Amino acid sequence: MPELPEVEVVRAGLAPAVEGAVVESAEVLDARSLRRHEGPEEDFVERLTGARMRLPRRRGKFMWVPLEPGAAGAGAGAAAGAALGGEPSEALVVHLGMSGQVLLREPEAPRDRLTRIVIGVRHPEHGRLRVDFVDQRIFGSMALDRLLPAPGVPGDTVPGQAAHIARDPMDPAFDDARFLQALARRDTTVKRALLDQTLVSGIGNIYADEALWAARIHYEQPTRTLSRARARTLLAEVRLVLGKALAEGGTSFDAQYVNVNGASGYFSHSLNAYGRQGEPCPRCGRPIVRETFMNRGSHLCRFCQRLRAPRPRPLPA
Repeated sequence: MPELPEVEVVRAGLAPAVEGAVVESAEVLDARSLRRHEGPEEDFVERLTGARMRLPRRRGKFMWVPLEPGAAGAGAGAAAGAALGGEPSEALVVHLGMSGQVLLREPEAPRDRLTRIVIGVRHPEHGRLRVDFVDQRIFGSMALDRLLPAPGVPGDTVPGQAAHIARDPMDPAFDDARFLQALARRDTTVKRALLDQTLVSGIGNIYADEALWAARIHYEQPTRTLSRARARTLLAEVRLVLGKALAEGGTSFDAQYVNVNGASGYFSHSLNAYGRQGEPCPRCGRPIVRETFMNRGSHLCRFCQRLRAPRPRPLPA
């Protein structure tokens, strides 16, 4: 599943092509890709057509494009949803699921056979473009959703579908102290905590394994046993791993994850643990192993990432 770096790469690639563009048309080829939209496909098309797109945004694995109501011909829903002061109160929300792709195409370019939704836009500088939502496994979706106030930053908004998602470690408004306090209070293990999108968003199986390897922490280490120093180290390693993956265009193991131009990321060549079972640990030379975890796999070096027992508390005098 695409994680934070992959979704951010798509968002950044989409931004210059759609910011300021007006939606001229929308076509739903497979209504299953509207599973998160409250309403029929005709409602989706009517509300989207005529709206003006703003800068795409992201939280964790959710991406959205705030929509201004258009002038003549704007969708009735978008116009009715305009907030005071003209700020958008509705957005086009995109979730890539397992295999979703958002591709930029020329208007007359051939369509991929797995295209589910086609959006035609006119940009003031780039002219007409086509935004195709392609999804092989149809776990991804597009939807129109109302924007709600986002706690922590005055004037910030988030779609209702993503309101329960925590900020991610690359977000300037991410609160390190609050995260560390919440981590210490959780009665769980560290990898489960990293995958909990209500605690910290955007981290999936790949980047959890990589950050835990870098921090030398076993995935089953209870969160309550982590010292504050080790927890800070883990958070720092999460940021380093995500930042490097962003710089390298994300991780592509197959053709299902690509950027808006159809190109693959190459962070897979920089992985130290994930998918490296049987290969030597880059740090100590012992083999990387894969263990079953939450119906998936967890990759680690058993020597570098030993499960540490909690230190006994001193007896009262």
